[in-house]
Amino acid sequence: MCGICGQLRFDQQVVNPEDLNKMMQKIARRGPDSSGQWDDQQIGFGHQRLSIIDLSNFADQPMVDSALDLVLVFNGTIYNYKTLRAQLIKQGYEFSSHSDTEVIIKAYHFWGEDCVNHLDGMFAFCIWDKKHQHLFVARDRMGIKPLYFNLTNKAFSFASNTQSLVAIGADTQINSVALQQQLSLHGVVPAPNTILEGVKKIKPATTLIIKANGDITQKTYWQPKAQRPEIELSSHEYIEKTHELLTKAVLKRMDAADVPIGVLLSGGLDSSLLVALLHESGHKDIRTFSIGFEDIGDEAGSEFEYSDQIVKRFNTKHEKYVVSNSQVLPRLGDAVANMNEPMVGQDAVAFYLLSEQVSKHIKVVLSGQGADEAFAGYFWYARMQAEVGSEVERFSKHYVDRPYEEYLQTVNKQYHSGNHTKTWLDKEFAKAHADEFMDKVFRTDITRLIVDDPVKRVDNMTMAWGLEARVPFMDAQLVEHALSMPPSLKMSEQGKYPLKQISRSLLPASVIDRKKGYFPMPALKYVRGEFLEFMSDILTSSQCINRGVFDQQFVQKVINKPDQYMTALNGSRLWHLALLEYWLQINVDSNQ
Repeated sequence: MCGICGQLRFDQQVVNPEDLNKMMQKIARRGPDSSGQWDDQQIGFGHQRLSIIDLSNFADQPMVDSALDLVLVFNGTIYNYKTLRAQLIKQGYEFSSHSDTEVIIKAYHFWGEDCVNHLDGMFAFCIWDKKHQHLFVARDRMGIKPLYFNLTNKAFSFASNTQSLVAIGADTQINSVALQQQLSLHGVVPAPNTILEGVKKIKPATTLIIKANGDITQKTYWQPKAQRPEIELSSHEYIEKTHELLTKAVLKRMDAADVPIGVLLSGGLDSSLLVALLHESGHKDIRTFSIGFEDIGDEAGSEFEYSDQIVKRFNTKHEKYVVSNSQVLPRLGDAVANMNEPMVGQDAVAFYLLSEQVSKHIKVVLSGQGADEAFAGYFWYARMQAEVGSEVERFSKHYVDRPYEEYLQTVNKQYHSGNHTKTWLDKEFAKAHADEFMDKVFRTDITRLIVDDPVKRVDNMTMAWGLEARVPFMDAQLVEHALSMPPSLKMSEQGKYPLKQISRSLLPASVIDRKKGYFPMPALKYVRGEFLEFMSDILTSSQCINRGVFDQQFVQKVINKPDQYMTALNGSRLWHLALLEYWLQINVDSNQ
């Protein structure tokens, strides 16, 4: 796991080493163990390394293979790298390291752009192919690893975060398409857009070939179907296969590391099941980590009641952290500074603070993201299914944060450029290869929306402390299987029925049958006191007013009655506005 950056120039100019330095400073926290640069006239790469597989210098990056005329920078982990290495050795390739990095280079040389179909893992990488004079760029199937770019008629620049591209002069004007999606999909801006005009992101399951003259070819190499198999399985068979694939997903993530691995244990079903499967597979001395906050009113700030049961049952080596609300505001700016994009999920700060502590003990953790989207764990799914109207209307009523009419009141007229959220949803729901409405919902959620909400959040907040998070529930094979299941099976017993059935012989009933919980961060949900004052100050600041994005009259209405402006998913619309403006102040204004 690392941070990558680089540039390919089209204007006959050489890459400026100072630009590489600026970008590397912005990705430094992703890879604290070592750093490296490489450049050759119009092409240059930078890399910050977090050493996890092959801890020796032989695995350092940028990795140059002089014999093959290839240079690579790579962020992520290839779980099947040992198998691929053995295959490639049989084809005559020689290796100087035991890293998954070198496996990618040889795989690209042997299979060409089809190499991505052989890679099982989470990855974002760029290969300079000197022989063909082009850059090959790839992002993993589920979009777990980030990859941003800036494209002009002079150069293609890329990096693991937005801040790197802003640092070298990317256009920071607000993208009106992204703005409407940001404020209606609780912070999700689907690829390729970001909130900034000059920063784009590679779509998941996508490769690019960028030639030295600026020509670009884009391909999608994986498109999961949300359909039943030709020979449909029984409920028991679906559940058994889920158990098998999830166990496999967990174990291969444990195997691909030369350092210890722990589990972020929230106390919910998903992370508890990861611990149980590790124990079932014979793992000893499992390390677990939990965090909790102060309660606010009836809203609990921790799930220790449940995580403690898991610790006791499996005798894990456990670390538990309690954070007072007084600690949240002073650290909020740090967390926001490490967000690639504005992220409104209230657990972002929690993950940031938890990762700070966990990184003192280990470098790799398993996390439960993706289970709710793949196996129907959220309360709004049943409401969507019961709704009437068009498919997009049924989805939007229980997911979209603010009606389009309210969006028009929220922002100034220059950003009234159309209902881009509806346009995007219409396109997603019109895609083929889905058997019914809820299949489309689950496919859209797990392959598009989750990428730019919980997955990005966890990657950013953990990597800010040089901690790699692996997400077994987002294993591509497991996701394909989950999408093939009848929605009724997944939605039984208020959702996640297959996971609950797997857990019956492994976990306490109190953990399995508890009400669905969310990573608690009450202070950013029920906005009051110093948090209300803080958000009010941001939204009425001269920077915000001069930026001219929000209608100040409407902003004042939300500030005056924040509890009346909650989203369909029980989030704070005030926090959504304040977070966006705060992110721009920290990550854009301070860099200009």
